[in-house]
Amino acid sequence: MTDLGTFGGHDEENVEIKRLNAEVEADPDNYDLWEKLIRACEGLEGGLNRNSSPHALATLRDAYDRFLLKFPLFFGYWKKYASLEFNISGPESAEILYERGVASITNSVDLWTDYCAFKMETTHTPHLVRELFERGASYIGLDFHAHPFWDKYIEYEQRQEAHDKVFAILLRVIRIPMHQYARYFDSFRQLSHNRPMTELVSPELLARYRAEVEAENAQYGVAKTELELEREIRAKIDQSFYEIFTQTQAETTKRWTYESEIKRPYFHVTELEHQQLINWRKYLDFEEAEGDFARITALYERCLVACAFYDELWFRYARWMSAQEGKEEEVRNIYLRAATLFVPISRPGIRLQFAYFEEECERIDVARDIHEAILMKLPDCVEVIVSWANLQRRQAGLDAAIEVYKAQIDSPHVDIFTKAALVTEWAFLLWKVKGSIDESRTVFVKNMQWYSDSRHFWQKWLEFELEQPTSADLESQHTERIKSIFSDLRDKSRLSAAAKKELCQVYLTYLQQRGGKDAMKQFLAVDREMFGPASISVLSKPAVAKDTGAPLGELDEPSRQKAESRFFSYYQLYVDADQDAQGSADFH
Repeated sequence: MTDLGTFGGHDEENVEIKRLNAEVEADPDNYDLWEKLIRACEGLEGGLNRNSSPHALATLRDAYDRFLLKFPLFFGYWKKYASLEFNISGPESAEILYERGVASITNSVDLWTDYCAFKMETTHTPHLVRELFERGASYIGLDFHAHPFWDKYIEYEQRQEAHDKVFAILLRVIRIPMHQYARYFDSFRQLSHNRPMTELVSPELLARYRAEVEAENAQYGVAKTELELEREIRAKIDQSFYEIFTQTQAETTKRWTYESEIKRPYFHVTELEHQQLINWRKYLDFEEAEGDFARITALYERCLVACAFYDELWFRYARWMSAQEGKEEEVRNIYLRAATLFVPISRPGIRLQFAYFEEECERIDVARDIHEAILMKLPDCVEVIVSWANLQRRQAGLDAAIEVYKAQIDSPHVDIFTKAALVTEWAFLLWKVKGSIDESRTVFVKNMQWYSDSRHFWQKWLEFELEQPTSADLESQHTERIKSIFSDLRDKSRLSAAAKKELCQVYLTYLQQRGGKDAMKQFLAVDREMFGPASISVLSKPAVAKDTGAPLGELDEPSRQKAESRFFSYYQLYVDADQDAQGSADFH
């Protein structure tokens, strides 16, 4: 960030800019704060121009650069920034800004049109202007609302009096389903009557039409002049173009249903209406069914401007692109854009999917780096740690996976409830992958004293023991283990009464379904102790904290519940991702 000094003695402005910068740094996702900062910078010294102080200009540029790095899809600000640079430093600086803009939001009709209009006025070398128009056409030429761009391209060629090029542009445009398709066909038809037939159709098609006309006339034994033959050939050509028009009309009509429902085609930080998301999904379904790669890609790019924060659609785009032949780099680019610019880090699913993609491409180090990068921002995210451990298990073996768990459990940046979850994952890895029940049980037993506050720890321990195979000879031993876990949970854990009761139900169900002849004696005793009135319930006599004398069951319960809640939200992400292999979440 620019070192703020005084702007020609404007101390009040300096203080205001510093205040706004501090607010933006504290809350970088707040669009309104950024907007206030930009306006304040633009108003420095009464309005900036080429004679403004270097400090003021540097402050303005710094604010715009940081803002557009954070929100690169705001095309209007790219236009505004480029206009300011033009007034301050001239056309070369403005062109650099336009290039940055169209690289950041490649499918903005407004930005490309503005850039091309700027180029028309500042460049007197026609081939450079045409190259820019062609670049723009490759990105936004198929857009349903691309008519401002095509109008500007036609306007430029008309200024150059290049009528052949105007006609060539119209010949392209009449095939594109777009909002104002009929207007272009009318212009095209008027021009076509004055263009040589060799420009209208290919030599092969022209020869075919001539042969058809001559054959039709020969049937009636009529000899026609060359002028009459040309008129009849032109009629056939005109009919073929009308067929193109009707086809374009039909394609436009099919898309109109979806286009008319798009209420916000541009990017904004505010949430989209649910109906808008439904419409985008249906529109993509339609275009994919049509099967035109260029049109499908163009629609995805449009969709992911309006829906940039919705990882569901980034997942969809990457999956669709990966199903196309030879598109590895395109898929990688989709993941990169989603992960580095748009999808919030608080929803790591798309980044993990990126890591899976790189692993598939045998770029194992990149996959590891992605996991490490996420954990720099979300150090206690269970989903990411488990994913990283499984990456190591697949690529380097079981011991490498366990080392990941050990390192994260020892980390001072990981909270107690996340560590408890990692211990259970470690134990289940030994059980499910290595097949060692004893080693898995040892992990639970040795860590009980450290994670007795974690409901998840007890739940997974019970689950582990309940799933162990038994026989008539081993059933009593199995029952004792379950009873022991429940007794420790009840007497040694500092869970809330509600959590203890919920886990107690698991034990009571076990006694009902798998207990022996005397099981109901234990069942009723536990039921009485856990669910009886306060006068007899063990839950009404909480243990006492050694350090404070406060009841442990009540100690800092809001903080305990908050931490548990955060852990379970992360863990559910992991469960969802594990079930679907690529879970996604709606933007909130």
